[in-house]
Amino acid sequence: MNSPQRTVPVRDRFYARTFALVTALVLGIALYKIVQPFFGPLVWAMFIAFLLYPVHVWLTRRLKGRAQLSAALLTVLTLIVLLGPLAALSAAFAAQVGDLLQSVQSTVADQTRDNVFDLTKVPWISSALSWLDGTFGIKVAQVRGYVIEGSRTVLQSLASLGGKVALGAFGAVFGFILMVFLLFFFIRDGAVMWTTVRDLIPMSRQQKNKLFDHLAAVTRALVYGTGLTALIQGTLVGISFLIVGLPSALVFGVIAALAALLPFGGTALVWIPAAIALAAQGRWGATAFMVIWGALLVSLVDNIVRPMLVSGRAPVSTLTVFVGVLGGIAAFGAIGLFLGPVVLALIIALMEFALELRRAEDAKKAAEAKK
Repeated sequence: MNSPQRTVPVRDRFYARTFALVTALVLGIALYKIVQPFFGPLVWAMFIAFLLYPVHVWLTRRLKGRAQLSAALLTVLTLIVLLGPLAALSAAFAAQVGDLLQSVQSTVADQTRDNVFDLTKVPWISSALSWLDGTFGIKVAQVRGYVIEGSRTVLQSLASLGGKVALGAFGAVFGFILMVFLLFFFIRDGAVMWTTVRDLIPMSRQQKNKLFDHLAAVTRALVYGTGLTALIQGTLVGISFLIVGLPSALVFGVIAALAALLPFGGTALVWIPAAIALAAQGRWGATAFMVIWGALLVSLVDNIVRPMLVSGRAPVSTLTVFVGVLGGIAAFGAIGLFLGPVVLALIIALMEFALELRRAEDAKKAAEAKK
């Protein structure tokens, strides 16, 4: 004989849910306090492990199922690939930023008509300056001072931002070592962790698969499409600076890569001022080369290479990338380049799923009402 089911009083259910909620909140705050000092290395390790996961699956299969050995090999390979270039980039970037700012300061101290800021040598700029003088009484010396001071301020800000992204990717030495240490475990056990997180989400299996597939596609589109395209464009701009003999090619290459993430202007915000500076020096051949290189080759990467890299992956709107990148860098540092747009894409995806559920419920109610 089955005993009747006991009904839990509403009051007891309220206290049980309240206790569970408070416990979850306290544990969440404690977890945040524990993870906060290592947030950067932790997220970088998760991100790199996610990108290396297909390689890990392939290598594990080739090593006859030895996942631990595969994770160790990939971790060592990542250490070798990242450590050398980052060390060289840090030294070169710091040196060129110092030289660049010193050059700007010396130009401010020595404003002669023979320096790079002699704007009266450029015909169309000379006409504009004459119009300013005749209309508003603004002299050439004043304009030159505005340009120099503005350039110095902008360069200091952009170089600082570029250094934050290029050199602060993994933080201090301890952060880099911690990232490499965590990377091994995320590569080896990432699939189990991923499955656990999926199981905890209160959605149907179909919805969870759709959500996670969408986020994976967005992340890969950002890395291979937006990120790699910006890196190629920044490299091309840096090469053009080397060819024409402009200073601080690495600094402006990093700045151009960041500018390539903007929804307007892009790398033209770097190579057009460079072309104007060359024209002000009377180097018309170098000016023509810079304009052709930037307008054709650099733009070609954005118009042809980016669609090829993003093909077959989830499209990411320009506004999402723009807001996500700027807000992500401000909030999370260098990892915000990718984390910011991914978080926004997650929010948008959840909103779309909520709308789909509401529409499905409305359609179901309408169908039942017709019966």
